[in-house]
Amino acid sequence: MTRQLTSNHWGLGLVRTQGGRITDIAPHPADPSPSALNDNMAASLGGRARVLRPAVRKGWLEGRRGTRGEDPFVELDWSEMLDLIAGDLTRVRKDHGNEAIFAGSYGWGSAGRFHHAQSQLKRFLNSVGGFVGSDGNYSYNAALVTMPHILGGGFRQHLAEATRWPVIARHTDLIVAFGGLALRNMQICDGGNAIHRIPQALKDCAARGVRCVNLSPFRGDMADDMNAEWLAPRPGSDVAVMLALAHTLLVEGLHDRAFLDRYTTGFDRVEAYLTGADDGQPKSAEWAGAISGLDPDRLRRLARQMAGGRTLITCAAGLQRADWGEQPLFAVVTLAAMLGQIGLPGGGYTVGYAVNGHVGAITRPVPWGALPQGTNPIAEQIPVAMIAEMLLNPGGAYRAEGRDRIFPDTRLLWWAGGNPFHHHQDLNRLRRAFQYPETVIVNEINWTATARHADIVLPVAAATEREDFGAGKTDNVLVPMPRLVPPPGQARTEYEIYTDLADRLGTRDAFTEGLDTEGWLRRLWAQTQSAAERRGLHLPEWEEFRTGDIVVLPDPAPDQVFLADYRADPVADKRATPSGKIELFSQVVADCAAPDCPGHAVWRETRDRQAGLAERYPLALLSGQPATRLHSQFDNGDLSRSQKVAGREPVLIHPEDARDRGIADGDVVELFNDRGRCLAGARLTPDIARGCVFLWTGAWYDPDFDAPHARDRHGNPNVLTHDLRTSTFSQSPAAHSAQVDAARWTGPVPPITVFDPPIFAPRVDGT
Repeated sequence: MTRQLTSNHWGLGLVRTQGGRITDIAPHPADPSPSALNDNMAASLGGRARVLRPAVRKGWLEGRRGTRGEDPFVELDWSEMLDLIAGDLTRVRKDHGNEAIFAGSYGWGSAGRFHHAQSQLKRFLNSVGGFVGSDGNYSYNAALVTMPHILGGGFRQHLAEATRWPVIARHTDLIVAFGGLALRNMQICDGGNAIHRIPQALKDCAARGVRCVNLSPFRGDMADDMNAEWLAPRPGSDVAVMLALAHTLLVEGLHDRAFLDRYTTGFDRVEAYLTGADDGQPKSAEWAGAISGLDPDRLRRLARQMAGGRTLITCAAGLQRADWGEQPLFAVVTLAAMLGQIGLPGGGYTVGYAVNGHVGAITRPVPWGALPQGTNPIAEQIPVAMIAEMLLNPGGAYRAEGRDRIFPDTRLLWWAGGNPFHHHQDLNRLRRAFQYPETVIVNEINWTATARHADIVLPVAAATEREDFGAGKTDNVLVPMPRLVPPPGQARTEYEIYTDLADRLGTRDAFTEGLDTEGWLRRLWAQTQSAAERRGLHLPEWEEFRTGDIVVLPDPAPDQVFLADYRADPVADKRATPSGKIELFSQVVADCAAPDCPGHAVWRETRDRQAGLAERYPLALLSGQPATRLHSQFDNGDLSRSQKVAGREPVLIHPEDARDRGIADGDVVELFNDRGRCLAGARLTPDIARGCVFLWTGAWYDPDFDAPHARDRHGNPNVLTHDLRTSTFSQSPAAHSAQVDAARWTGPVPPITVFDPPIFAPRVDGT
């Protein structure tokens, strides 16, 4: 049994198979810090929850819409299923137009270049007249919308241009990390993270004496190797802390006025806010201390330390996934600009270190080949986090980025490559919203909650069950991905499914361009080869590559410093903003007239606390990427399940908060608020701040429809989060602003059901 190579978002794997099944996956020797997430794959891909045959919700066959999530399913053969889908697509297009089709393909999907779920679905729908889609992402949408107005250029490019970690290790004296630098996030990257570089880079920083301050309610948001000082502000108070640091720099004359004058605009507006000239409240250390719970004297000392040496300020992406999430973006740039170190090696700021394993580690040296999606005749897109709003309010008006917009009337929803019942907020609201479309189609590997809330479920092949090649969006490694095992049951590749559908709809040639999978792989590889040749890099021919090892291309910018060119010449390298400078006050944002997002950094209390909910629900809920899986992928795998508590997702609770509630380590607890309830397993630790609980994201949603709030049995935090956005400006997700309480569960502990298949009913004709 020889091992063969594959790639995933968390890295390389050397796969061993037996009898058509994966037995285990070993790390690749080229990776110095391999991820353990490969340990989930074998059990999940061969588990009881695997979707094995095309299935239709029984109620949909009977003409009922309002029972998604509860109905049994009827299994059909592929020919019948494809006829059903083709007929329904034709009906919707004829009666309502393609504007009534929503392609909810959002998620990480496969790491392969060809079998990319979003590209496949969108290419197919574009070949039949288009669809309404979504814009942005759940990870850092407020930054995608806001940072171009502050800094100019796209935020994804800012991430690619981040100062490299070896530069930080050589030049930085102090890292001030708002939201920490969570090592668990650095094991993943969209498209692949073949060589994990950052764990060693962080060790190098510590070995060379870089000091670090972890400003997070969770000590675990910083690697132990960093020996960081832990300051735990109350969740939602980070902007107040940033403003207080800025205030100290201002009143003590520690700010760099020459840098502000030459490289930025709008500081006069910021200064008036910091001093209280425009609202009567100086943003002093005492003011921020009362809000954040931090010692005002420590805040003043921290500001002086930041001004006394080369300081790098980092802002985790999670801070902008909260109420008023645009504000930490304005504030962190303002604070860094006042220090005057932007563009210097090891100084300045970066938003998004630790959002994945590539930021500050590597960038893509050439553009890889990619499946073209075609042209979408439908221009309408909704902000990504407004899916429930769209379904519940067809034809309703809303505003985004200062523009009045109208929600489409969605009749057919098709989801592929993602799991909205993981990444969306307020899942009880989403469940209600999912009852509204006439048809919901889901492509899935496993029977997740999204599949269970569909009308039509299509079993699709996993990455190890189809041939492809891997190349991360921001990586420098190319990976052959042979088909290692056959798809189980009747699972098929999405390209095969769409080809057969296009054949029924008369668009086969437009969709396939006359190519089968092999033909497309050769075309995409040839495109990659050509791009490499234009940069003086040679890649092997397809036959040699597909049977060989990884190909590692040289790092295009090992000594990269963020905004170094702008600092060297702000005229020749002016920013793509109206002023050509960094805009600490954006008139464009201000002119959008969003009352909850002015044009410069301000602090606002979170909505739950404004509403007084903290009195009834005194614990602030934190949720983040777990170390045991990528989001919700393979939650039924061995590694993920090994860290559950009583079969449920662990929730971290401070021992004193637990004592006040009679909770012991290992107890099943109920977390609750007015929006929802879930069960989780208690893990007591002093590494979580008092007044907070931390519940990892991604536990497969397992609602009990007979319980209050359809209580989730498994520990999904998004039954507790609100479905409001950061602001009416960017309309971004704001999950990290929920208040909850916890109680020890004293009743019978219900079993987890989501790792088993749903109930199947006989066909309507009785067969």
